Amino acid sequence: MTQRINQLLELRFRIASQIYLVIGVAVLLTFAASAVGWVSFNQVAAAQSRVNEGSVPELAAAFGVARYSGALVAASDILVAAATPEDVASAGNLISDDYESLTAELSLLESRGGEDLRYARISSHSNTLISNIGAVEGSISERFRLVQRSDELHSELADLRSRLDDVIIPAIDDQLFYTMTGYRELGAPPAPQAEHFSEEELIRVRYLLELKAEANIAAQLLATAGILSEASLIEPLRERFESSAGHINRNLAALEGTPQHAELAPVFDRLLELGTGPQNGFDISAQNLRLAERQQELLANNRDIAVLLVGEVDSLVSSAQLGAQRATEASGQAILTGRALLFAITAASVAGATLIAWLFVGRVLLRRLGMLSGWMRRMAGGDLQTPVAMEGRDEVADMAATLEMFRLSALEAQRLNLVEQLNAELEQTLDELERAQDQIVVREKLAALGQLTAGVAHEIRNPLNFVKNFSESSQELLAEIQETLSESEDGELDSEQRELLQDIFNDLSENMERILSHGDRANRIVEGMLMMGRESVNQQPTNINNLLDEHARLAYHSARALDSNFQLDLQYDFDPTLGEIQANPQDLGRVFLNMMSNACYATDEKRRGILEANPNDDYMPTLWLSSKCDAEQIEVRIRDNGTGMPPEVIEKIFNPFFTTKPTDKGTGLGLAISNDVIRQHGGSIQVDSEPGQYTDMIITLPLVNPTADGGNGSDSEDSLD
Repeated sequence: MTQRINQLLELRFRIASQIYLVIGVAVLLTFAASAVGWVSFNQVAAAQSRVNEGSVPELAAAFGVARYSGALVAASDILVAAATPEDVASAGNLISDDYESLTAELSLLESRGGEDLRYARISSHSNTLISNIGAVEGSISERFRLVQRSDELHSELADLRSRLDDVIIPAIDDQLFYTMTGYRELGAPPAPQAEHFSEEELIRVRYLLELKAEANIAAQLLATAGILSEASLIEPLRERFESSAGHINRNLAALEGTPQHAELAPVFDRLLELGTGPQNGFDISAQNLRLAERQQELLANNRDIAVLLVGEVDSLVSSAQLGAQRATEASGQAILTGRALLFAITAASVAGATLIAWLFVGRVLLRRLGMLSGWMRRMAGGDLQTPVAMEGRDEVADMAATLEMFRLSALEAQRLNLVEQLNAELEQTLDELERAQDQIVVREKLAALGQLTAGVAHEIRNPLNFVKNFSESSQELLAEIQETLSESEDGELDSEQRELLQDIFNDLSENMERILSHGDRANRIVEGMLMMGRESVNQQPTNINNLLDEHARLAYHSARALDSNFQLDLQYDFDPTLGEIQANPQDLGRVFLNMMSNACYATDEKRRGILEANPNDDYMPTLWLSSKCDAEQIEVRIRDNGTGMPPEVIEKIFNPFFTTKPTDKGTGLGLAISNDVIRQHGGSIQVDSEPGQYTDMIITLPLVNPTADGGNGSDSEDSLD
């Protein structure tokens, strides 16, 4: 007995028992629904009568408002897009018909709406829509007038451009022919060369060419104004046209009194009037664009209002017309037949539930669930090779398909574990590579500082020798002063002694000035060497000529420290008008030093090769340094007569870690960092080279750095190689 009870208790957790329970509940609910339906049918009859007599007309009117407002919005779009007055009249007829229908529906809605705020909002939105459409209709004629005037202006502009070409091109040809040959007219003798090939005649050719160019610019600006899509873009074109007009007036004034002026002036005056006169092309385009923008604003507002109307009406007419009509026709019959069919439906529900429980649940569903459970147990035991396949399109088949996807995902997860291990090893390798790159940069910086030390030591030795020599000379001069004073017995000095003392004082003064100058020079060299290893400083006024000279000497003496036989001829061509610019002197110094060191290396390599092939060759390594300044930028050239580079090498020299030097003499970071430094200063680097002949590094820097923000310059502390 106890065992039987336990078996019955276990049945409540089985799917079959739960499904049978659910079906039993469904049967009970069917009976309950039948009872509720019996009562509901009686209530539907009363509600149907109220809907047909009260709500349906109001909802139909609201639905009509939404429909006709949408039609008005569509008609207003057609009205704005109309290209001819006939299209406008056609769109106006549509608007008139929809307007009358909308007005009628609004009247009905306002008379039946009562105090419902939704009806008031529908009426307000509809009135706003009607007002907007009236404003659109009022702007159509103005738009056609502007379009017609714009077409006339562009037609006249095309004629003007043709007339300008007919006048100015022959004028340029005649003036150029006269300037070069002296013949003003065929058959007439040529003018003297001093007269026809004079600066005045050449300038006149330039004035005519500039007039042609400015005329093309002005005409293009007027043509462009007619195709713009935004009114805010008109003013920049207008300002550019006024600038061209100024150039045209100045050039015409310069040609005043010439035959060309009489032919050109009327045409150019009309061209300028089209761009600056009353109702000019820019004003017409701006008015047309503003009018179009206003029309688009009204159309967008109409669309928004239409959306609002649909939203308001949607809460009222959600299937109201169709549902109310069908409910009126079918509600009576449905109530009568529903009562008769209710008992039949209840009986069919009970029979259907019984058949489902016996055939579907017992004989189909449970068997398939048993198969699915067996597959799941095998997978839980580790069997991932047996595929899960079950026919059918029901939920059990979906579960089987999901289980198959899970099996495949588990197999994929096993493979991904191996991939994750490989990724972890790869990330570790990449970290080690980054650390190695950082170490290379640090070693290269230390190597560059060590190389600089030799050059700086030689540079410092020269001013220190001057200091020593002039100090000794000053001591001797002081001894002479003491001796001269001792020879004067009565303390009085004769004229010869005074002259001697004056000469000594002059020599002492010159010696002290030289000592101070060379001491300052040695101090600058030491400070420059120390700055090479420090962080970059803020941008400051920098003399590019002095920077080039100092680092050229450092590069030369660094090369001499490595090879005492190395010689270099330094040639300077500095622009004396080049003053100071805002720049980072340490970063620019590194760039110049890197390029000059590369030049020393290239010329020394060429010298060694020539020396091996022909010891008597008189090749001399030479480095040319030049600077040039104009109104916007400066140009620095560092040119050597070394080995040069082929084009395929020039394409790669700014790539990090690319170098043509042996591995113990370069890392390939120098020019890459130099390129970054120059870009940070707003400049650029160009390379001109011929293999075996020369290499010319051309550095362009703006007088005003567009990238400067008042903060630090380059953040790079890397050594340039």
